[in-house]
Amino acid sequence: MQRAKKNGSAKNGSATSASRRSFLKKAALGSSALIVPRHVLGGVGYTAPSDQLNLAAIGAGGKGASDISNAAVEGRERVAALCDVDFSGSASRSVERYPDARRYADYRVMLDEMTDIDAVTISTPDHSHAPAAVFAMERGVHVYVQKPITHNIREARLLTEMAREKEIVSQMGNQGASNPLLGMVQKWVDDGVVGPISKVQVWTNRPVWPQGFAMPESDPALKPDELDWDLWLGPAEYMPYTPDLHPFNWRGWWDYGTGALGDVGCHLIDLPFRTLNLHYPTDAECSVGTIYTEMWTPEHNPKGCPASSFISLHFDATDKSQAPIEMTWSDGGIRPAHPEAIPADHDIGGTNSANGVLFIGEKGVISTNINDSSPLMPKLYLNDGTTEFGPETEPDDEPEYGHQRRWVDAVKAGFDSPEHRALTSSFDYAGPMTETVLMGNLAIRSYMLRREDGDGDMEFYGRQKLLWDGENMRITNLEDANQFVGRTYREGWAV
Repeated sequence: MQRAKKNGSAKNGSATSASRRSFLKKAALGSSALIVPRHVLGGVGYTAPSDQLNLAAIGAGGKGASDISNAAVEGRERVAALCDVDFSGSASRSVERYPDARRYADYRVMLDEMTDIDAVTISTPDHSHAPAAVFAMERGVHVYVQKPITHNIREARLLTEMAREKEIVSQMGNQGASNPLLGMVQKWVDDGVVGPISKVQVWTNRPVWPQGFAMPESDPALKPDELDWDLWLGPAEYMPYTPDLHPFNWRGWWDYGTGALGDVGCHLIDLPFRTLNLHYPTDAECSVGTIYTEMWTPEHNPKGCPASSFISLHFDATDKSQAPIEMTWSDGGIRPAHPEAIPADHDIGGTNSANGVLFIGEKGVISTNINDSSPLMPKLYLNDGTTEFGPETEPDDEPEYGHQRRWVDAVKAGFDSPEHRALTSSFDYAGPMTETVLMGNLAIRSYMLRREDGDGDMEFYGRQKLLWDGENMRITNLEDANQFVGRTYREGWAV
C-alpha cells in the first residue's frame, strides 16, 4: 500500500487518461461496424476489456463501498485501485470485492502512479472532497463526489468552474436527484396546481451522531494501527489522534464536517432548488439551540456544529415559483406545524414526519419525504380537499436509481454529450445548490461569533440577517462572516 507523496506530472497523466477515453468513445461510436457483436463473443452483458473504464475509489468504506460498486455496474467496468486511510474498517469489504485492485493510502500517489485511471469516486469526510477532486480534475480524471461536493462555498464555486474549464464529467452523490418520481413533483409545480409558491419548509431529524458539545480529548495511544491519521486530517489543522471522529462522527465538527445540513441538505433542499429553478439566496438568518450545563452559563463550542438550528433563506421569484420565496430549514428534530390542508392524522414529509419538504402555495401544499434512497412519497393537498398521492414504495430496478451508472455512461460518451447533459447532478447544477446548502452553515458559524464589549461582557455580534452577494460570494453587511466562505488549509493541501 502506497503512502508517501510523490511528485508526478499532471500534464502527462491527463494526456494518457484522455487518450484512453478518446479511444473508448470512438470504439463506442464505431461498434455498429463490427461484423460479430461483442455480446455474441462474450455473452449477454459482456463488455470487452478494451471498452472498460478504469475506475478508482478515494474512500472505499462506508458510502464509498456502494459508490464504487454501483459505478462498476456489476463488473461492466474495471475497478483498478482503492484508496483509503484505513483498510481495517468497512473498506475491507471493497478489498474483498476487488482483490486485484491496487491499494493506496494517499490518493495523490495513486493518481500520479496510475495515469490510466479514467474516473474516480470520492467518498471521504467532507473536508477532503475538494482537495481530492481538484487533484483528480487537474489530471483530466472524471469525478463522482459525495454530497456535499465541498466543505465550503468557495470550494463549490471552484469545482464548478474547474469541471467546466477542464471538460470533466462530474456528478454529486445525491442519488435521489435521479429518482424518476421527481417528475411528479415537477409537473405539479409546472402546472401551477398549488398556485404561486411563496414558502418552502425543510426539516430533518439529524444529527443522529454526537453533536453540540466540546471536542473529545486527544489520545494518540488509542489510534488504530492501520489508520493513517495524518492523511485523514488532510487539509485540516494538525492535532494528535482524537477518538470518536473516524469513521463517522467527524460530521459534527467544522474542521471536518458540515453538520446536519451537509449530511442531508443536498437530499432535501435539492427538491425545491431543482423544481423551482432557484438561484443563490439573497440573505440568511439563523438561531441555534443553546445548551446549559451551569445556571445562566451557555455552552460555547464554536469548533462544533450545534445540536439544533433554524435557518431562513430568501430567494427572488422565478418562472416556476411565480413569487419570492422564503425557505426555512430546521434540524435536531424540530419540524414545522401541520399546514391546514394536511389532515392532522397524516404525516408531513416522510414516515413519522422525521424528514421532509413542504411547498406552500396559494391553493395548497406539496409534501415529500427526504430524497435520498428513501421512498419520495410525493403528496398533493389542495385547499378544496382534492388530493393526489404518489406511491408509498418504489421499484428497486437499479441501485440508487442508476445515479452512478449514468455518470459512468456519460464519462464514456464524453463531455457535453447527450448523456452528460442528461446527468441530474453535474457540478453546473450541484455547485450552486451546494453553495445554497452551505449558506446555512455560514449563518450558523456567524451566529457563534463573539467579542468582549466595553463592560467586559461577551457580545454575540453575528446574530443578524446576513445579506449575501451570491455572484461575488460575499456577505455585504458583516465582514467577519466572510471568513466562513472558505477555510484555512494546512500546508501542502491548499486548493
